[in-house]
Order: sequence, then C-alpha cells, then structure tokens
Amino acid sequence: MQKELLYQIALTLVPNIGDVRAKALIQHFGDAAAVFHAPKKAFESVGGIGSKAVDSILKFKDFSRAEEEIDFIKKYKIAPLFLTDKNYPQRLLNCYDSPPLLYYKGNAELNCSKIVAIVGTRNHNEYGKNICEKLIEGLVNEDVLVVSGLAFGIDTIAHKSAIKNNIKTVGVLAHGLDRVYPSQNASLAKQMVSYGGLLTEFKSNTIPDKQNFPGRNRIVAGISDATIVIESGIKGGSLITAELANGYNKDVFAFPGRAGDTKSEGCNYLIKNNKAALITCANDLLENMGWKKLQKASPKKQRELFIELTSDEKVIVDILQSQEQVQIDELYFKSKLSSSEVAQALLMLEMQGVVSSLPGKIYKMS
Repeated sequence: MQKELLYQIALTLVPNIGDVRAKALIQHFGDAAAVFHAPKKAFESVGGIGSKAVDSILKFKDFSRAEEEIDFIKKYKIAPLFLTDKNYPQRLLNCYDSPPLLYYKGNAELNCSKIVAIVGTRNHNEYGKNICEKLIEGLVNEDVLVVSGLAFGIDTIAHKSAIKNNIKTVGVLAHGLDRVYPSQNASLAKQMVSYGGLLTEFKSNTIPDKQNFPGRNRIVAGISDATIVIESGIKGGSLITAELANGYNKDVFAFPGRAGDTKSEGCNYLIKNNKAALITCANDLLENMGWKKLQKASPKKQRELFIELTSDEKVIVDILQSQEQVQIDELYFKSKLSSSEVAQALLMLEMQGVVSSLPGKIYKMS
C-alpha cells in the first residue's frame, strides 16, 4: 500500500503531466505503479498523452521527494486521498481538471449527502456578515457540510458560524498542510481539524502563491452540490468559484445587494446574467435543492430484474447494485461512459422503475 502511495505522489511530481493527463493514465493503467512500470509502447493507446509527457514519466527519478511527503503524512496523521480511493470526494470525479491526489486532515465525511460551498468578499460589511450567519443558522439540523477557503471575510465567518452552530465545516487550502494562511486563522484551523477538516492538493512546503488560489477555488466548487455567493465585487475569487461551479454543472446561488453597492456588484451580476439563482434565506436554498423533501430511504429490497437492459444500462445497474447510493460523478468515473450515455441510461432506468434519484444527484436501486 505504501509503495502504491509512493507512486501516487510521484505521479503528481512528474513534469508535463498535470491533472487531466494523470487521470487519463490511471483510467488506462489502473494504478500509479502500473504507469511507472509500463513500457514506452504501452502509452501509445492512451489518449492525450504526447511523447513529451511519456518521456517525462520514463525518465522520472525523484522518488525521494515522494518519500519525504510520506514521512510528513505519517508524522501528522494526514490522510492521502487518491482518485481511486473510496474516500476521495466523489463529486470531484466528474470535474475534468480535478486533482488526482488530495491531502486531508479532519473527521468530516467528504462524501456526505449534502455539501454547500459558501464564498464571498474578504472586505465584507455588516450586511454580508449577518446574511452569512443567518444562512448557517438556517442549516442547523439539515446535516449539511459547509465548505469554504479559510480566507479573510465571508470564508472565515462561514467557518466560524458553522462551528458555533455545531455544523461540520471543511477549509480548502491553497498551500500545504504544514502551514495556515492567513496566519491569523491558525486557531480557527485547529478547531476545524477537530470539527470538520482541512483539505488541499498541495504537498508540504508549498507556499500560498497567487497562482494556487484558482486551483483551490475549483476544489471548493467541484466538491460541493451548490455554491453560494455572499457579497462579492465584480472581480475576484468568489466570481471565479461561481464560474467554475457553473462549468461543472453545479447549482449556484447568490444573495442580492443594493444597486450600486460595489460589495454586491458581483452577486447582482451573477443573478442578472442567470449565472446564479437569487436566494434570501436558507429555506430558499433547501427548497431549490430539493433537500426539504428528502425522506429517509426505505430498506433496500433485494429483487431480480426481469427487464431487458442495454449494455450501458447494465453497467449502471451493476454499479448501483454494489452500493446503497451512488453520486452521479462516481457513476461517470466508474462506468467510463460519456455524460450523455450515463444520462440516457439513467433516464430509461428511472422510467422503468429500476432506479430512483435522490436530491444532490444521487441514485439508488428502486
């Protein structure tokens, strides 16, 4: 297991690979060790992997850096989450640029049924603070995981309010787990490890460089069912996160502000251009997501299927029969079907009463 982890970390260190190619390699070869042990000719059938990338893999020798990271992981009891692990955030699997490896320290379930991202300006006013706190209060007893970026402003308010209201919260970082940025949030981060968690794609000794924050934002958007924007200027990380969420076909919501208010200009822009649905309270969010109607699932019934299934439908059914519930992003990844093929198969299976859908794009056998 440790040997495979060594190769998993090493894969993220190879030049000219990146997230998209790494995922393609894993889907083709099955695991990271197989990638490094494959002969040059075996890469010819891997789509999107050019000769430059193949040479980088074949010539890679810097496994000592991966060994250092394993030592760091062990010392600080950090959980490495590779994209083939069951604890890897399944919602990220359908994001084309999701990181192949994450580092996690905490106790929150990253694959729970309801996850919301709350983002907003660093320079908030009292209006934004009150909205954020009331939103969090409205999510009490809803079994929701709150995700944000541990930045100053709305992010910090969201994390603190979640802890205050006994709601699990996870901060996604733009640096390694050997530090906290901003440093003023060190005490908050320590609380979150005990009641939520800290998540990053970056190895130890990675500083919070400017270019890391858009990558952090894509994880915030991709790991969540919905992204909620509370106070944002027309430019900045919050709007980037909202645009990423839209690109991942996630739900996006925004609280409106007064016309001409620069701190709400971004929210009003999103609403005006149909890039976010307008909400004014937690109840609006719950109704839009269909979470108020979520009822306890009845005991699973074991039964034989007497319906003739297509090959795509059979693939979906086999996956669903092996688990109680499956998020759609996991279906995309495990089935290796296109999004349109999965959608068509699910539609036909639902019409035949074989499969049922739950809020949050989760599916189960009927």
